[in-house]
Amino acid sequence: MASISYSPTAFSGTSASDFLRSSSNGVNGIPLKTLGKARFSVKRRDVSVAAKLRKVKKHDYPWPADPDPNVKGGVLTHLSHFKPLKEKQKPVTLDFEKPLVGLEKKIVDVRRMANETGLDFSDQIISLENKYQQALKELYLHLTPIQRVNIARHPNRPTFLDHVFSITDKFVELHGDRAGYDDPAVVTGIGTIDGRRYMFMGHQKGRNTKENIQRNFGMPTPHGYRKALRMMYYADHHGFPIVTFIDTPGAYADLKSEELGQGEAIAHNLRTMFGLKVPIVSIVIGEGGSGGALAIGCANKLLMLENAVFYVASPEACAAILWKSAKASPKAAEKLRITAPELCKLQICDGIIPEPLGGAHADPAWTSQQIKAAINEAMDELTAMDTEQLLKHRMLKFRKMGRVQEGVPVDPKKKVNMKKKEEQTVRRTSNAELEGEVEKLKQQILKAKESSTKPPELALKDMIEKLKKEIDHEYSEAIKAMGLKDRLEMLREEVSKVNSRDQLMNPVVVDKIEKLKHEFNQSLSAAPNYTTLKYKLDMLKEFSRAKNLSEAATLKQEVNEKFNEVMGRPEINEKLEALKDEVQNSGSSSFEDLDQGLKDKILNLKKEIELEMINALKSLSLDVEVVKSNAKVLSEQTSLSVFKDKVDNLNEEINKKIENFVNSSELKNMIELLKLEIAKAGKKPDVQSKNKIQALELQIKQKLSEAISSSELKEKHEELTAEISEAIQSSAGTLQKETKYEEPRLQINLGANRSFA
Repeated sequence: MASISYSPTAFSGTSASDFLRSSSNGVNGIPLKTLGKARFSVKRRDVSVAAKLRKVKKHDYPWPADPDPNVKGGVLTHLSHFKPLKEKQKPVTLDFEKPLVGLEKKIVDVRRMANETGLDFSDQIISLENKYQQALKELYLHLTPIQRVNIARHPNRPTFLDHVFSITDKFVELHGDRAGYDDPAVVTGIGTIDGRRYMFMGHQKGRNTKENIQRNFGMPTPHGYRKALRMMYYADHHGFPIVTFIDTPGAYADLKSEELGQGEAIAHNLRTMFGLKVPIVSIVIGEGGSGGALAIGCANKLLMLENAVFYVASPEACAAILWKSAKASPKAAEKLRITAPELCKLQICDGIIPEPLGGAHADPAWTSQQIKAAINEAMDELTAMDTEQLLKHRMLKFRKMGRVQEGVPVDPKKKVNMKKKEEQTVRRTSNAELEGEVEKLKQQILKAKESSTKPPELALKDMIEKLKKEIDHEYSEAIKAMGLKDRLEMLREEVSKVNSRDQLMNPVVVDKIEKLKHEFNQSLSAAPNYTTLKYKLDMLKEFSRAKNLSEAATLKQEVNEKFNEVMGRPEINEKLEALKDEVQNSGSSSFEDLDQGLKDKILNLKKEIELEMINALKSLSLDVEVVKSNAKVLSEQTSLSVFKDKVDNLNEEINKKIENFVNSSELKNMIELLKLEIAKAGKKPDVQSKNKIQALELQIKQKLSEAISSSELKEKHEELTAEISEAIQSSAGTLQKETKYEEPRLQINLGANRSFA
């Protein structure tokens, strides 16, 4: 009987399906491809078949050979791949924590010395530990936003599963999105806390490099969000409250994720979460980045750990976009307002969960218990609401975010596009050109003086404005050269914040301004452009003086014209002529010999002329004040001139006393407050502002009067007053005829709006 003869090598590259398919042709166990190549020959009995097995990696099942039924969380926790680490995590010191390393090393050295020598160093150890705790407290109570970002990203920070296994009585992880995938970056499961059943879901980061690669560094793909969506529907169907843990730098943004619909998956989650009929609490335990965090964060309550951050874009990305360098990330972190306290002020975060000093990784168990207490408190509040209230509460939480102003007129000149308009660079005048213009203007002024004409006022005004701009530019260059630009910008921001909030100036800010001013004045002479700046300042002073003199000459000319105009009026000339005739007819040689009626006529005419002159001067927008002299006799004035030096010395001493007192911090703050109140009140202050200003003025006057009412100054003033009185009396005795004197009064000016009589 003929049979098919074949070699064992003829079946290489075939599969089991090939054998099955060949049976339909009536030949069992032979592939169709082989039939075409087969040759018919006599049947041989010594056929052998050899097979080689390929080595494959053994699948790592989480279920142990001997599971412990009494394990925390129930026996089903053995199904989780999340196991305790075999090796302890290495301590990681952040940059801002490096000052504490020295103290830690000292404590370890002292303890080792105590163990080696057997001596008692407990006092030294306690002292060092107290110093360490105090330094740690000072450091963590004044953290900057970028430092909180670094803590939120700490490699040893407890993860979602660390917290879940710590706070739950029982927990079982649920896998898969029912579409063939199971994203390890998103973990979901059912657990119980104090007998209440919850649906937990959150981002899971790794605890070491191997786990981070496996968990994709906590960055979910669309499969992870669809798995979370499936569990949301499951919880909604069975009435389980949902607790989500947010800890991701953002959704995974690779090409494959975009092809699989990353944006659609996030949007679907956002829409679904607003319609779930069960309470939802979200907790940010690390960093919450952009839509990747928001996809499981549309909750009734959003809680944050003390050092967690929640942002639209990371500080590094924001700095790279706005300042073209990731080195500006500290500034970006401050401007973004991404920390828990800032987000609470903005009403985005509903509560802050405290962390131990040193961050959550310093005591994970304590942090987990704080999270557990926060979950119980939030759920007690939310479970008391019915479905309608719950949905409305969730909707209103997000509706109240942001600030909208309606009815505010839009500036028509405001550009619609976001591109910043390029500033037009103003051409600066070179020093040579400026010197030429200055010399030219000086020549014009000299010619005007020689010809007794008006100096070129318009040219003077233009030159002064140009010099002011040049000096402003030189000051800016000097500030840059001295490295004070950043500090000046920060101070400007602080002052603008105070002005925008309508608050009083903080004394700390005032001290900063004074320190910066003092430092600038001291270092100005060392600036590279100091010579140019000084030259321009001198020119500005000179031209300002020339302008003032020009204005004074013009004003003097106008006053003389007004005086001639008043005295040239016919009615006044007639009265003057009539009075002259009466005086000549009376035959008196002096004013004292005139009768009282004629004296009254002369005084009345004098007052009338004075009033006319006052009205004429007021028409020139001048403030006029009539000054009456108490010294009637020239000899008295001569006797008082002897005491001029003494008066000047006393004046100088009082000025120094007041200047020292004004420079004290207490009075300086009061003066700054008064300035601020006057600036706020404006031209038309209300009653409350007036009362505040009057009260502050009264306090400042009282403080000043206390300062200058020292016994030494009083004695000097009394002695000087007595000497002047004696001189006046002695000069009065030497007069040849009786003259009526008013009581002499010495007034010493101490500055604007102040006098000491």
